[in-house]
Amino acid sequence: MLESILGSRNCERVLIYLIARDEGYAREIARFFEVGLGPVQKQLEKLENGGVVYSKRVGRTRVYAFNPRYPFLQELKALMEKALTFYPEDMKELLLMNRRRPRRFGKPL
Repeated sequence: MLESILGSRNCERVLIYLIARDEGYAREIARFFEVGLGPVQKQLEKLENGGVVYSKRVGRTRVYAFNPRYPFLQELKALMEKALTFYPEDMKELLLMNRRRPRRFGKPL
C-alpha cells in the first residue's frame, strides 16, 4: 500500500510490524510476513542508519524499535497507523496480538 512512498514492500512491512508491536527483531518480522530474512535485515539496517529506528541487544538478539528522537516520528507513526486501518481484519488481529511468554508447562490447549 505504501511501498511507492517508502521505496519497498519490506520497508512497509517492517514499519507496520513496529507500529503494531512497538519492537521486534529481524527473524520475527520475516517469519510473520513469510519473507526472507535478508531483505528484512537490509531494511532494518537502512532505517537504523537513517535514524528512524534504533536497536539494542537482548542476549544475542538485536531488537529494533522506533527512535524517540527521530524528528518526524509522530507524523510517521500517524501515517503507519492510518495504513494499518486498511489492512485486512485477520492480518490486523495477528499483528496486534503480541504473545511473547511461553505457555505454562502442562497447561491444556
